[in-house]
Amino acid sequence: MTTDPISDFLIRLKNGSAVKRERVIVPFSAMKLHLAELLSREGYVGRVSRLPSGSLEVELRYGAGKRPAIAGAKRVSKPSRRLYVGARDIRPVKRGHGLAVLSTPHGILTGAEARKKNTGGEVLFEIW
Repeated sequence: MTTDPISDFLIRLKNGSAVKRERVIVPFSAMKLHLAELLSREGYVGRVSRLPSGSLEVELRYGAGKRPAIAGAKRVSKPSRRLYVGARDIRPVKRGHGLAVLSTPHGILTGAEARKKNTGGEVLFEIW
């Protein structure tokens, strides 16, 4: 059992992309399902499906020349140190080439969606 399931989820995606896997299997939770669906919607991963074994299967995407869609990820808010930002304090990641994922009162949103809805929240991670 891990103490930080979101960090474990990110590392599995990053490591799977680094070794050119087609898909990764992660333990299921509702939070991971919402995060995977958001990453799928933003184009970082492919299809997301729940397996009968109680796991989550996430297909990884690759660009031209088998370059992974996920080049890197950074866990911002950790169990030991939570980081909350207001709507005005949400900044672009990697000069607009990355994505910040926030947990807000309106659900799991990207940084751009949170700015548009004028809501802040906990910055879960950044991905590029």
